[in-house]
Amino acid sequence: MTEAEAGAEALREQLRSRIDELGGAVQTDPAAVALEVVKWVSRSDIHEEVSRLSGHLEHMDGLLSGTEPCGRKLDFLVQEMNREINTVGSKAEGRDVGTLVVAMKAELEKIREQIQNVE
Repeated sequence: MTEAEAGAEALREQLRSRIDELGGAVQTDPAAVALEVVKWVSRSDIHEEVSRLSGHLEHMDGLLSGTEPCGRKLDFLVQEMNREINTVGSKAEGRDVGTLVVAMKAELEKIREQIQNVE
């Protein structure tokens, strides 16, 4: 189970627990609760960002394998990768996601420093 999937499951459990705590004090419609979970899961889905990040890495590999000057293109790619990482950090749930995002940003900063030396 990925961190994102674990976060979605944690939310489901948290919602179930809170509803159970309320007991009979609040009428809940199971379909409405399920709809809210679906909405939350769709807002927190990071598959698209991960896919784009993977595409950026492939593009970077292609540029680095080529013979043409690519420093400026790499700089733009790093900016796009930073945006994707930020979006992942804001959308994904899970207790270790923040740590992973910080680690990705640290590695991306290392890449940024290296591409400053590429023509």
